[in-house]
Amino acid sequence: MIYPLQFTPIYKNYLWGGQNLEKLGRVLPEDEQIAESWEIAAHQDGMTRVKNGSFAGWTLQDVFEMLKEDLVGSKSQWAIDRDKFPLLVKLIDANKPLSVQVHPNDAYARKNEENELGKTEMWVVLDAKPGTEIIYGLTEEITPALFRQAIDDGTLEKYLHRIPIKVGDHICVPSGTLHAILDGALLVEIQQNSNITYRVFDWNRVDEHGQSRQLHLSEALDVINFGQVGSNLPEPVKLNETTTFTYERLCQNPYFTTDRLWLKAGAAYSGLCDGTTLEIWGILSGKAHIAGQALEGVSFILLPAALGPFEVVAENDTQLLRTYQA
Repeated sequence: MIYPLQFTPIYKNYLWGGQNLEKLGRVLPEDEQIAESWEIAAHQDGMTRVKNGSFAGWTLQDVFEMLKEDLVGSKSQWAIDRDKFPLLVKLIDANKPLSVQVHPNDAYARKNEENELGKTEMWVVLDAKPGTEIIYGLTEEITPALFRQAIDDGTLEKYLHRIPIKVGDHICVPSGTLHAILDGALLVEIQQNSNITYRVFDWNRVDEHGQSRQLHLSEALDVINFGQVGSNLPEPVKLNETTTFTYERLCQNPYFTTDRLWLKAGAAYSGLCDGTTLEIWGILSGKAHIAGQALEGVSFILLPAALGPFEVVAENDTQLLRTYQA
């Protein structure tokens, strides 16, 4: 019963969403602001279901509880002990700006948010209108007291560090990073399996009922990294390159490693799920067979840790993401 798992996405309707996931070939519910597509998820706020093979119809959590280490690998024994699948994969449509926000680390989340994980994440930009930016950290180092004062007197924006983004950029977002995805961006997000967000500022907007969304200032001031000042986007680290194949590292942290591969038509990559870690593969463009499963467009597949040898074969020029525990 160990085989590559594909899932039916879950769409999330939030006030900052739109219909831009249609650019990726998705058929969306009409007249809804689809802000996120949860592609691979086993969280109480969203459980994706398997759509192929003998587990079809099962939630990812069901499969996790059945396979345990055979699914997540020996490096994720903590996940088995806490009954938590370790990762969550999303697509994000920032049709309007997201709130300025921050996520806690594991220790803070476990102490203050019951059994939640912290949230370290990373993004890859799939589409961006000209002039699209993100907020990432601060323009200068200030104290929590001055930061709170700036919120209260409406001068916070001068402290928010903005970075232009374009298609192909990647951004590593450790817990504690003050950040916001601004309007015009379409992203892949790979993250710890958590849904804890502490909002700092929400652009003074209201929902369809005329209500402002809740802010979480006390918690945010506890966890913001106030020393994160003037950051720039990272450059990919090239690990291997041939005439038909490029392999580069995007982000590495204690929770996951994400690499990007560029394969020319007909090129192949051979891998091994040796029982230590699951692998999540995503196609960002092109078409390929991953462990015998055909994927194209923007889509994802979960390879269980006990799967054994597998191969990725590109049918045309293909861009892929590989996420695992190093």
